[in-house]
Amino acid sequence: MYAIALTLHALAATVWTGGHLVLVSVVLPDVLRGRDVARLRQFEAGYERIGMPALIVQVATGAWLAHQRVPGVANWFDLSNPVARLIAIKLALLLITVALAAHARLRLLPALSERQLGALAWHIVAVTLASVGFVVVGVAFRTGGLG
Repeated sequence: MYAIALTLHALAATVWTGGHLVLVSVVLPDVLRGRDVARLRQFEAGYERIGMPALIVQVATGAWLAHQRVPGVANWFDLSNPVARLIAIKLALLLITVALAAHARLRLLPALSERQLGALAWHIVAVTLASVGFVVVGVAFRTGGLG
């Protein structure tokens, strides 16, 4: 079961992080250059159909995997445990991702115009950096840490 959960987690991370890397490196520069809100909405509509389920799979499998490595949610915040420290970092990245996504969804996207593209671009870059952070921390589980 562990191998299946880890595989699903890695595949979902590939979709989530890869989609954001494409968005920030290919789509966003064109959108900002052309002030093309419609192109951004088009990408978002297509990506959201696979990106959000991928994020949900990551959260579900991540919680299960974390419980396998460090049983008990309270123990995930025992920063003296190196594995728990990695789990706590992943949870912090998740919190940042959720906060940015909620702000974008509730405040920026409903009234998105050319004027708000800069603010949304910063959100996109921040979520992309967080998603790369997820991958880096995930690799640290296998390699033994970030130091």
